[in-house]
Amino acid sequence: MPIITAPATTPPPRPPGVGTPVPLPEIGLATATYTDPSGTVWPLTDELAGWFTLSEGVSGLADAVEYEYTTDAQPRGGERLRHAQPLPRAIVWPIYVYSDHTHMEFIERWRALAQAFTRTLRPGPDGRRPPGVLEIARPDGSRRRIRVHYRDGFKARGAQGTGILSDTAIVTLWCEDPFWYDADAVSVHREQGVGRDFLNPYPSVSSSQVLGATTVTNPGDETVWPTWTITGPASLVEFTVTRQHMTDDGIETTTEAFTLDPAEVGHGPLLAGQQVTVRAEPPQVRYQDGSNWIGALNFPEGVLWGLEPGVNEVTFALTGSGAGSAVDLQFNPRYQTA
Repeated sequence: MPIITAPATTPPPRPPGVGTPVPLPEIGLATATYTDPSGTVWPLTDELAGWFTLSEGVSGLADAVEYEYTTDAQPRGGERLRHAQPLPRAIVWPIYVYSDHTHMEFIERWRALAQAFTRTLRPGPDGRRPPGVLEIARPDGSRRRIRVHYRDGFKARGAQGTGILSDTAIVTLWCEDPFWYDADAVSVHREQGVGRDFLNPYPSVSSSQVLGATTVTNPGDETVWPTWTITGPASLVEFTVTRQHMTDDGIETTTEAFTLDPAEVGHGPLLAGQQVTVRAEPPQVRYQDGSNWIGALNFPEGVLWGLEPGVNEVTFALTGSGAGSAVDLQFNPRYQTA
C-alpha cells in the first residue's frame, strides 16, 4: 500500500550538523527534535544550536509501556486479568544550554527553551492544552514521535560557575498517550471505477456498491484508530472489519461495523465531490464545511473500530456510488518504544 508523508511544519533555518546522528542511551544512534505547540522546531542533538542533549541521564525512550491491571479473583485461586490500562509515560531529557560569547546570549537561549517547553501548559482557544512533539529519527530515515507536556525540571542548578555562560536543565516530559507513533502515515485508497455498457465492447460488470474488500496491515505494536474520508456520490456508507482471535475454544471470528447516513443530518445523498471525514479517536464526523455530522452515524450499535496489529480484513461499501466515489483510510502505526 502507498505510504504518504505526514504534513510537517516548516522549521526555521537550523545550524549545520542537526542531521548527524548521535549516541543516545537506550536507543543508539539517532537525532532528536522537539516541536512546540506553535510549530517551531528545536534541534536537541546539535551542539552548534546553542544547546544540546546530555546523553547521560536520558531515559524513558526504550521502556515498554507500564500498565495498571484490573483483575477478578477466581474461585479456585489466583486471578483473571480483565483489563490492562496503559499508564502515562515520563521521559527525562537533560539539556545543556550555553553561549560562547555573552551572558545575555545565554540568557536569551535559556528563556527561549523554557518558553518552548512550558508552552504545552498554556490553554489554547478551545481550552485544551496542546502538546509538543518529541521526534526520534534513525539513520535509516525512519522517525517515531510522541506527544509531550512539560512537567518539571527547567531549573538552574545554582552551582558555582553556572548561570553565567552555561547551565543544565533536567527536563521531565509527561506523555498522556504513552505510545510512540510513526511520523509517516499509512494510506489506503479505494475509488469507484467508471461504469461501462454491459455488452459494449464485450460483457462486463462494474460494481455500484462495494469499493473494496481489502487487507489492511497495521505494522505497529498497538491498535490504531484510523481516519476515513468519504468522497461522493454516495447515499449510505458502511465500513466493516473482520478479525480472527484465538480463544479457549479455538479460533473465533468477530465483525465490527458502522454506517454513515447523510439523511440523518438532513443533507441527503452526498453529491459528486462532496466529502465527509470520520475520526475514530476521539469520535468526530465533519462535513467539508466543518459542520458536525456525528448524528449521521448509527450510534449506539455502530462501532468506530480500530485496526489491530497485523492483518485486518476491511470492507468499504457505498450505496448510490458512481464515478468518483472514493474512500481514503489513513493511520499512523503506534509502538511501545522509540
